[in-house]
Amino acid sequence: MILAPLAALAVGCAAIEETRPMVRFAHLGRAGGDAAGFAELRASFRAANPGYDVAWHANWTELAAGDAPLVAFVQAGEASVTVAGDTSDPPLACGDVLLLRPGEVARSSGDIAALVFHVPVDLPRELPPFVRPDWDPGITDTPGGCAEETGAYRRILLTWLNDNGPYVYHALNAHRVRIQDSFSHYHPLEGGFDEFYLVQMVQEEARLITSDRTARIESPEDVTREEATQLLEVHPLAVGDLVYLPRGTVHRGLGGVLAQVITTPGFRPGAEIGVDHRLHAINERLGLEGSDMLPLHAANAQRAVVK
Repeated sequence: MILAPLAALAVGCAAIEETRPMVRFAHLGRAGGDAAGFAELRASFRAANPGYDVAWHANWTELAAGDAPLVAFVQAGEASVTVAGDTSDPPLACGDVLLLRPGEVARSSGDIAALVFHVPVDLPRELPPFVRPDWDPGITDTPGGCAEETGAYRRILLTWLNDNGPYVYHALNAHRVRIQDSFSHYHPLEGGFDEFYLVQMVQEEARLITSDRTARIESPEDVTREEATQLLEVHPLAVGDLVYLPRGTVHRGLGGVLAQVITTPGFRPGAEIGVDHRLHAINERLGLEGSDMLPLHAANAQRAVVK
């Protein structure tokens, strides 16, 4: 399913240029955290997603859901957690997900750090309290998206379609993935979704390339050489970084990063619009070479890609 025909992208990109979505970073792995960065990220996310909220719990032994469900992504610590009589076995650790229905309380045997989403849609009855990417036999490697190489570690925890995994939830999706060299893409304003990277491991060259100039990238025929130098930004990544990528933001991960990739609402098919062919067209037309070239995913440089 393709949510918007390629011929209609010019209209959508004009809207993107007007709104100029802004990438937000919270460096939660730093000593003392990053309260200011997280506050800005949270405010942007809430404004764009009515009914949703996000919180960072640096260490908790009890987590209670109020009137709305909670989806908690464990970032650090290791402990047994009990919810409504069910106890995690083995203990919850980095990469695991905890699901709480309204009124439920999770109690932990030790301190756990977690990124917690307040979600406005009830959890389906069949979803378990714990989703374990490395322990659940129903979750296996599923190459695709930003990790298509054979043998890629990409485990779908909460999905839009039952064909992709056992746990379907449309209000929020997540997959834990090791990214070596993803394609450059964005999610459209209409029919797309916002995305988070919660960074859990990195290699030395781990980085994220972003752009809020999506409309200009989608119009490679009149980008100037001066503009080309300002189209993309490169952000080094560290463990504990939380990156908020609003709809319409071009992004590409590479260099070896293990992250929880979280989307609100769910990860809808047809809402990944590739732009590597546009970046290639700019490089070709302006004769950009060497360090002046716009970085891109070579395998997708010759064709339009929509996933």
